[in-house]
Amino acid sequence: MRKSSAILLPVFLLFSVLSFSQPLFSISTDFTGSHSFKKGQRFFTFGQTIRGEIHFTPKDGAYVWYNYSSPGKFKNSLTAIAKDTATPSEINFKSAAALNIKSFSMGWKHYLVGSGNIEEGWNLYFLAGFGLLSGKVSNKFDTPIDTAKYNLPANPVNGEGRFKRLTFDVAAGYEIPIGMAVYMYGEARAFIPASDYPSKYLFVNDNAPFILSANIGLRVLFD
Repeated sequence: MRKSSAILLPVFLLFSVLSFSQPLFSISTDFTGSHSFKKGQRFFTFGQTIRGEIHFTPKDGAYVWYNYSSPGKFKNSLTAIAKDTATPSEINFKSAAALNIKSFSMGWKHYLVGSGNIEEGWNLYFLAGFGLLSGKVSNKFDTPIDTAKYNLPANPVNGEGRFKRLTFDVAAGYEIPIGMAVYMYGEARAFIPASDYPSKYLFVNDNAPFILSANIGLRVLFD
């Protein structure tokens, strides 16, 4: 009973706010260019974000976004070590990786300058929230390795696998109205890993992937 009350209380408060404040709604979409900065796992990728917003007040609201991207590609140099002295001591080879990422995030949006429904001027805002980043990675070794004679590195393994990360998501944006309740914005975002669930398919697991993105898009306001 206590668990049910704890879950229902935030929902009740949210619907109470919605009922009395009559908030506005926005839908936005943007083109995204992202870069992974972690050494050993650096790549560029392009994608799209779809975001919904509830404006509780002209200055504050909540957001939910879904982001997906094209595969980011990178290579790693690896070494296989011989198990005995009857074979060459080591073999150097490369792993070609393709990393595909999708992200779901929800949190708060606050306007530092302007508001969500201005008709002229400009806006400056920030967002902060928590997300779930899911990825699919494919590794292909350029040299076949006989595992009966050589020990392979623990990471990455040859083949395809999936992983997930909790993230702390922050963003800052600049926005201008262009007419008919449509706004154009530019935004910078950071997806900061908040959890480490090791994956044998990733060459780097510690605080990775660490991604920054630049975005440009349109927001439509509904009242």
